[in-house]
Amino acid sequence: MHPSDYKLLIFDWDGTLADSIGRIVEAMHVASERSGFQLCDDFAVKGIIGLGLPEAIRTLYPEISDAELMAFREHYADHYIASEAVPSPLFEGVVESMEAFRAEGYHLAVATGKARRGLDRVLKAHGWEGYFDITRAADETASKPHPLMLEQILAHCEVRPEHALMVGDSSFDLQMARNAGMDSVAVSYGAQSIEALKLFQPTLAIDRFSELHAWLSQRA
Repeated sequence: MHPSDYKLLIFDWDGTLADSIGRIVEAMHVASERSGFQLCDDFAVKGIIGLGLPEAIRTLYPEISDAELMAFREHYADHYIASEAVPSPLFEGVVESMEAFRAEGYHLAVATGKARRGLDRVLKAHGWEGYFDITRAADETASKPHPLMLEQILAHCEVRPEHALMVGDSSFDLQMARNAGMDSVAVSYGAQSIEALKLFQPTLAIDRFSELHAWLSQRA
């Protein structure tokens, strides 16, 4: 796909647009401790970022019961929301690039492992309510890497998969894009290593968010 043919840009939130990975890891550790589970190392926690929260917890703790899962989620949410009193900052170049994408006529969307309540909270904190054509959160659709949230975004924007690009920092983002039949961009500065992401054959790998706009502009 030639970059000039892309009409829809879809972004993961945590680790792609927002520098929030450290807070997620910390909240997961706190929830584990408060729930009486053995702490996983940072690498393991980063490996589940991108999944919906219930799926992420069950991946780390397969033996967890339904009741324990509910309590764990509450502990996680309590700590994470408190830590987000000052919202996690957007990565350098995100605001400028997104404004350029809007000016150039791209459809813009978010596909995140966050819950709707959490996504709405951070969008409001950054003054981005209504900024995107559509946003999809994990608790209102299927968790990544199932392609349902991308299919819903494509349908809403009336764009075919070959004209859309998924940008993310996790294997779940790139696998979801593949499952939906669309190209992907891997970012190296988020939850997972660029070496792990390249196994999913992204169309582009970037070290800084601004490189995406430069690539699209150069090739358009």
